Amino acid sequence: MSVRLAEFSFPSRRTLRAAACAILLGAGLLLPVSFVAEPIGARLGPTLAGFLRSDLGLFLQLALSTLASEDLACIGGGVLVASGRATYALAAVACFSGIFLGDLALFAAGRVFGRRLLRFRVARRFVGARDVERSAAWLESRGTGLILVSRFLPGTRLPTYLAAGMLGTSVWRFAGAFALAAAVWTPALVWLSAWLGAEALESALATMAGAGVAVAVAGFVALAGVRLALVLARPQSRRRVRARLQRVARWEFWPPWMFYPPVVVYIVWLGLRNRGLGVFTAANPAIPDGGFVGESKFGILSRLTAAPERVARTVLLPGKLSADSRLEIARDFMAANELTYPVVLKPDVGQRGEGVEIVRCGARMAASIAGRRGDIVLQAYAPGHEFGVFWARRPGESRGWIASITEKRFPEVTGDGRSTLGDLIDADDRAVLMRRAYGASLGDRIAAVPGAGETVRLVELGSHCRGAVFLDGSWVWTEALERAFDRVAGTDGGICFGRYDVRVESIEAFQRGEGFTVVELNGVTSEATHIYDPRTRLTDAYRVIFGQWRTAFEIGAANRDRGAKPASAWGLARAAVRFLASGVRGRCNN
Repeated sequence: MSVRLAEFSFPSRRTLRAAACAILLGAGLLLPVSFVAEPIGARLGPTLAGFLRSDLGLFLQLALSTLASEDLACIGGGVLVASGRATYALAAVACFSGIFLGDLALFAAGRVFGRRLLRFRVARRFVGARDVERSAAWLESRGTGLILVSRFLPGTRLPTYLAAGMLGTSVWRFAGAFALAAAVWTPALVWLSAWLGAEALESALATMAGAGVAVAVAGFVALAGVRLALVLARPQSRRRVRARLQRVARWEFWPPWMFYPPVVVYIVWLGLRNRGLGVFTAANPAIPDGGFVGESKFGILSRLTAAPERVARTVLLPGKLSADSRLEIARDFMAANELTYPVVLKPDVGQRGEGVEIVRCGARMAASIAGRRGDIVLQAYAPGHEFGVFWARRPGESRGWIASITEKRFPEVTGDGRSTLGDLIDADDRAVLMRRAYGASLGDRIAAVPGAGETVRLVELGSHCRGAVFLDGSWVWTEALERAFDRVAGTDGGICFGRYDVRVESIEAFQRGEGFTVVELNGVTSEATHIYDPRTRLTDAYRVIFGQWRTAFEIGAANRDRGAKPASAWGLARAAVRFLASGVRGRCNN
């Protein structure tokens, strides 16, 4: 797998801050007398005001503005053309000159200072060492092609031109390539901005609010139009826009505030009906608040003592200890249990796969432990297929039932030797819907180019919000499997309701109730995640969720009658506040 320049669609926060500063500075430079009302211009004096309105003055203003923001300067030039304050030739030539000279200066800075330039804090605010290294890696393989392409990809020019200078690229080769690209880009951008600006100036706004406001609106219209045109000009970008629209249309990708209001209303109604909003927390007397929120993963797994061979070996690494002490505990645990890498590290309190990491070497484990706060869990890695099994049992009964089985699949893409992982994700109808999640988990690897026929797994964690595909796994159910989870839960009645996340050696063994390992047990607020099967209708999903909560209240009420104490509404509120204050993100364990 080779690596090339990281994709431009995911700029770093540093790049975004730099772009924002550049736009603000550019806006400041593009507020000469040409853009403001006559009284303000008069205060500068007739000589200066006249110069700023002259062709030479406008030329210098536009050229200097490109040093702050090239695109904004071109758009401002187009608005000047639309308002009749400058000719198209003047605006295009001025912007071209400023852009060309400014980027030659960047190239020269890279040539003269080299990587020493990145030692200065001011420089690092606009471009990071990693950005330059990425550009340098692609320049070595793509050369002039990258310089041409970067002209049409805002946000990539600064690191590219600095890297070109640092690598000692030929001045004439660089200047020629950039002059060609700028000669195509700049006149086109100025013309498009002028056309869009003219449309705004001819609107009713110009007569209602005055020319000054109309010019400002024209600038915003031009900026929005140019940005939209740039996005839609690339096939990959069009696919991403379409993917975002599909995420809105497909309920499985809805944010919590869209999906859960009917569920919350139903829970409140169940609370009134059962004489207590927190009755459902008594469904699992052995788990604090029944596993409502903020429960300890290690604490819950420690309760599963009836069938310890079915529970992943796990140790708690307390956050109050130093990193060295926690690392020592981890190493002793691995030695005592004869574990080899990989192992799993995760926060003791967390949801939606947040902070879960498969660690494959000792150096990475030491670094990961040192970088984490709070209690963390080290767990033996269980290979194989992953399933989510939602199980429940009524108090006093010896047998429970499996209400839901979710088959979790980890999407993969196959390389062609040319496309990056990001390109392959964009080309996949399902993967493109979760592109942001895959980009977060893959990091720099998203710019890697898999070899022809090479298969790359996009995610290794069975979390829907991290990119795993959830399917209805009811076809796996057998009587033997159901009885196996009765044994795992035990007979003391402390755990009566929840979802077991398991890893499976083979499907056949799993159906016999054998060969599976419980890696996590989620309490009363976990979901029957088979509803996230793309084939599930919204009405069916609500039906399942409503039935799940109805069962939780019924079991909680029965346990309350047997002496269990449910949490009060005030207790639930305090638990939720503590959880939110802890900084753990996620709405549910899916």
